[in-house]
Amino acid sequence: MELHIAGTNMAITTETQKYIERKIGKLNRHKRDILDIKVEISEEGTKSPLARFLARVTVQSGSGGAIVHGEERAESVFMAIDKVVDVVTTQLERRKGKLYDRGRGNRKARGKYVQPQPQAPVKKVVKRKRFVVEPMTVKDAIEQMEGLGHDFFIFTDANSEETRLLYRRKDGDYGLIEPEFRRSRE
Repeated sequence: MELHIAGTNMAITTETQKYIERKIGKLNRHKRDILDIKVEISEEGTKSPLARFLARVTVQSGSGGAIVHGEERAESVFMAIDKVVDVVTTQLERRKGKLYDRGRGNRKARGKYVQPQPQAPVKKVVKRKRFVVEPMTVKDAIEQMEGLGHDFFIFTDANSEETRLLYRRKDGDYGLIEPEFRRSRE
């Protein structure tokens, strides 16, 4: 995409040029095949100070050689640019809608659509938490879990001194997981 900025009866400042580039650069969101954009800003000695600055934008796209033109007046350069970008955006969206309605902008209608393969999301550990596992009875573990408002609780059984996992079941009762460790074969 080529962007041409010109000023008539006024000099285009660096700030104005950056503003134009930022605003006009967003037009690619609406139509991907934009080839050329011409922006002309002019200051005119009008009776009304509300129409002193004129902004013209001409957009040429690659699909069918379509040309979209917008022209707006305002009391400042920036307001004129904002107004004309809104006008051109509306025209580009309307044109894009017509292309899709006719089947020209829709790959499915042309038979060239390739279904993208969904990628499996990569699962990763995003948080680590450390806490002291204290010896207690199952009854004490239930009280601790309820007090914290958690759905599970890890504790050391006071009687057997082994690690246990207490969890709340969907029916409202509790479950207890007692892990068994296998010895490695040597």
